[in-house]
Amino acid sequence: MLTLLCAVPFVGAIVSAVMPARPKAWAFGFALATLVLGIVACASADAEDATWIGALGVHWALGLDGLGRLMVLLTVALVPIVMLAAVKDHDRRWYAWALGLEAFALVVFCAQDVFTFYVFFEATLIPAYFMIGAPGVRQGGGPGRARAALKFLMYQLGGGLVLLGGVIGLYVVSAQHGAPSYLLSDLANLDIGTTAGRWIFVALFVAFAVKAPLFPLHTWLADTTEHATPPTSVLLVCVLDKIGTFGMIRFCLGLVPEASRWATPVVVALALVSIVYGAVLAIGQDDLLRLIGLTSLSHFGFITLGIFAGSQQGLSGAILYMVNHGVATAALFLVAGFLITRRGTASIREMRGLEKAAPVMAGLFLVAGLATAGLPGLSQFVSEILVLISAFDYHWFVGAIAVTAVVLAAIYILWTYQRTFTGPPDKTTPRGKVADLTRWEVGVLAPLMVGLVVFGFYPAPLLHAANPLVDQISHSITVAAGEE
Repeated sequence: MLTLLCAVPFVGAIVSAVMPARPKAWAFGFALATLVLGIVACASADAEDATWIGALGVHWALGLDGLGRLMVLLTVALVPIVMLAAVKDHDRRWYAWALGLEAFALVVFCAQDVFTFYVFFEATLIPAYFMIGAPGVRQGGGPGRARAALKFLMYQLGGGLVLLGGVIGLYVVSAQHGAPSYLLSDLANLDIGTTAGRWIFVALFVAFAVKAPLFPLHTWLADTTEHATPPTSVLLVCVLDKIGTFGMIRFCLGLVPEASRWATPVVVALALVSIVYGAVLAIGQDDLLRLIGLTSLSHFGFITLGIFAGSQQGLSGAILYMVNHGVATAALFLVAGFLITRRGTASIREMRGLEKAAPVMAGLFLVAGLATAGLPGLSQFVSEILVLISAFDYHWFVGAIAVTAVVLAAIYILWTYQRTFTGPPDKTTPRGKVADLTRWEVGVLAPLMVGLVVFGFYPAPLLHAANPLVDQISHSITVAAGEE
């Protein structure tokens, strides 16, 4: 079932690329089939394990725990929504690349073998690069888009190269204990050793900090979201970047818990810088898409802080944050995309007074923005509270710095809304020319808005899914602390 789940979007990418008639419809059909398979697989799929490269101990091993299920469901739900939003502005190639990215990301989230994870971790860069570099039908290309795509690729390849060092290190350690193996179940039971474990942690963490992204390895993010189309940014920020924080939990905490504790002070410091620095930078942006990208730098800092704060509340909050950030930021990007298409610019200073002309768009932008800012009653609030509790438990000073981002988030969201939608309309663009959202666009956004409210008032299903893994990792960290 899991292999089929990963294969369907890959086949769909090929079919939609070569199909002469209605390629977008074919792509959307495969995305819907993947959604159905994803729901079924998360409910009932068994683990799969087959030898892939026997001499290296590599297995085609797929399985799902609570974290994997949540990431798979987020991925398979976002792809068809994004395809509906992109239907007017993207060609068949974009749809094919989107399905390819989905296929590779699903393997990453299901992989129970480090080598398999690494191969598809790197493979995700291929469709992502072409999606960033290819303009939408209504948008120009230009050198900025090409530079952003190249910058993204260089950063990610650099992170992948460092990750390869960690993968080789795990092979050496497992070989020293007998037969080499990349299976997570085998590696978790090995005594990796303090020195080797810390070097492996550094390699893993650097790669995941690039992917997440985390300060100071974040500079590709704002350029990418500024120049990529909004649907592309949704898949990059809400799906692909989650691989970074997913890897921190699965591999850093799961395989080298002692090294994770050793590095926690430095990681917490980097997370705090990301939280505050990303929020401050967002306040000063004029480009709407660049602003949303920088808010994600702050949010990934929150997720990383929750992962490494060393408490069950923090880890649960981080996992919950990964899902809720994906939903809220996807909604924000898509509403911004609809707005930019109408105005012909992403410059905030050239948008004002749109509230009366497009009240539905203004309202949905505000709801998505307030969810991103952590308003009580919307999905991200519970995530932030859990992370902040863990931050104060770690040290009151850490919590005090982290909580300032709540105020900063309110500033960048409300000020953006004020500059964009309130005030007198721009006299150079008659108000009647700025159309409100169509029923189609409202329908595209509806599932995301429902998710913002439902997960805000009832996050229990997400927490229940995460709890077994949280308990397991917390036990491993406690054991590692007792052995120091």
